[in-house]
Amino acid sequence: MPDSPPPAPAATPAPNAAETRPTKSQRPVLAISLGALSLVLLICLAGQWSAMGDRDETITQNKNRLAQIQADVLVMQGHLANAASATERLQKRMDRAIAESAQHQTDLDRIKAGDVVLQSALDKSRVIATGYQTQMEEAMVVSIKHQGEVESAEAKDTVMQTQLDAAKADSAQLGTLLAQSKDSAADLQARLDAAEKTIAKLQART
Repeated sequence: MPDSPPPAPAATPAPNAAETRPTKSQRPVLAISLGALSLVLLICLAGQWSAMGDRDETITQNKNRLAQIQADVLVMQGHLANAASATERLQKRMDRAIAESAQHQTDLDRIKAGDVVLQSALDKSRVIATGYQTQMEEAMVVSIKHQGEVESAEAKDTVMQTQLDAAKADSAQLGTLLAQSKDSAADLQARLDAAEKTIAKLQART
C-alpha cells in the first residue's frame, strides 16, 4: 500500500482587526487611567510651581531682611560714630577742666606763699611799731624827768609820733593787702572746688 502524503497543517486563521482595537469595555478604563495620570501630572506641576513660588518668596524675604539688616548696621555705625565723637568732646572738656584746676591750684599756692611773705612783713611792721611806741613812752618819761629838755623831747616825740604814724599806716596797708590776698585765695579756692566738681561730673559721665 503506497504511503499516503502527510496531512497538510491546518491553516491558522488571521486575527481579526476588530480584536486588536480596545473594546468598548476597555475604553472607559483607559480614559480614567489617562485622566488620573493627567491629574497626577497636573498636581505635580502645581506642586512644583508652588514650591518655586515659595522659594522665590523666601529669596525675596531674605533679600529684604538682608537689606533691613544692612540699614540697621548703617544706623548703628552712625550711632557709634556719634558716640565716639561725643566721648572725644567729653574727654577734651575733662582735660581742659583738669588743666584749669591745676592752674587754679598753682595760683592758690602762689597766693598762699605771698600771704606768708605779707604776714611776715606785717609782723615785722608791728614789731617796729611796738619799738617806736616804747621809744616814745621812754621819751615822754625822759621829758618829764628833764623839764629843761622839754623842747628837745617834744621835738623827738614829734619825730617818734611821725614815725609811729608811718609805721601804723604801713601796718594798715599791709593788713589791707593781706585781706585782699585772703579774699583772692578764697575766690581761687571756690573756683578750684567748682573745677573739681566739674571734673567729678565729667568722670561720672564717662
